[in-house]
Amino acid sequence: MWLSRYDMFVLSRYDEVRDALRNWEVFSSAAGVTMNQPMNDALAGNTLCSDAPKHDQLRGVIAKPLSPVAVRGLSEQIDAEAEKLVERLVAQKSFDAATELGQHLPVSVVSNLVGLPESGRERMLDWAAANFNCFGPLNQRTVTAFETVKEMIEYAHKEAVPGKLKPGGWAAMIYEAADRGEISHAQCPAMMNDYMGPALDTTIFAVSSAIWLFGRHPEQWDAVRADPSLIPNAVNEVLRVESPIQGFSRIVTRDHVVDGVTIPSGARAIVLYGSANRDERKWTEPERFDVRRRASEHLAFGQGPHVCVGMPLARLEIKSLLAALAKRVTRFELGETTRAINNVLRGFEKVEVTVH
Repeated sequence: MWLSRYDMFVLSRYDEVRDALRNWEVFSSAAGVTMNQPMNDALAGNTLCSDAPKHDQLRGVIAKPLSPVAVRGLSEQIDAEAEKLVERLVAQKSFDAATELGQHLPVSVVSNLVGLPESGRERMLDWAAANFNCFGPLNQRTVTAFETVKEMIEYAHKEAVPGKLKPGGWAAMIYEAADRGEISHAQCPAMMNDYMGPALDTTIFAVSSAIWLFGRHPEQWDAVRADPSLIPNAVNEVLRVESPIQGFSRIVTRDHVVDGVTIPSGARAIVLYGSANRDERKWTEPERFDVRRRASEHLAFGQGPHVCVGMPLARLEIKSLLAALAKRVTRFELGETTRAINNVLRGFEKVEVTVH
């Protein structure tokens, strides 16, 4: 499909999206993955906007504390924090799942693991939202977000630096890798974005979307409570139905045919994860939320070499919260809900809920 307004192609079907994400040599990230040139220029060469072998080198540094083995070592801490949080919120009876529930683990626990300086950390949520707004086409929302992202970049260069970073934190490990010669010191500030942006809003939106879905489909919550082993698959189904990241873009490096249409070399293609996850060619009754559905092949975390590096941690956070809730809550009674407006993300800024 050709979007004349943006001069970009768009891939929306499951097979097309999956194949494009795997085929990095044709659908390249090296020229940026956003939908506007200023942001692509600003992110040039960072982990998200690079291809092999440079991408593998950068990702190797970022991924060390986020590997499945490393994250398993955090499970006891995350589980304990989730239990404590949920116990407090359930005692309140009513709370905002988007802020009081969804934000706690990413903002308090994860930011502490990243080890950023306390000064400025309170701006992380604003930076994360602006970061994703800057991935959209060059609309007013994008332009407004540029100023906020500049603030985040300045923080990365002036505050998130050795001497101010928490020793042993994930951010400090980036500079330690530079000291070992694995990357250059000049690359370190840009790599801070991998910890300051993507780890926040995506997980927060997934958590609040889960509560919204279970509030609308109480029979699915009954199934989870009756069989907690369904929780990991329930997380997959939440991510399929309400994919926090709706799509990024790629540059096509050579003429490539998709479903009989030739995408010419040099064209930009938007790759829609959210659409792929509701493609009726892949999923039976794709609009139906079903925690028993085999949903592990969803594309909410991407696919291929750029699959989300924080996937194991995000799964752990969401799973821990749902497990703690399943012990204490029989029903989610939804109150006021408000969708967040973002160029790339899908989720809620408010999900008021009363628990029973």
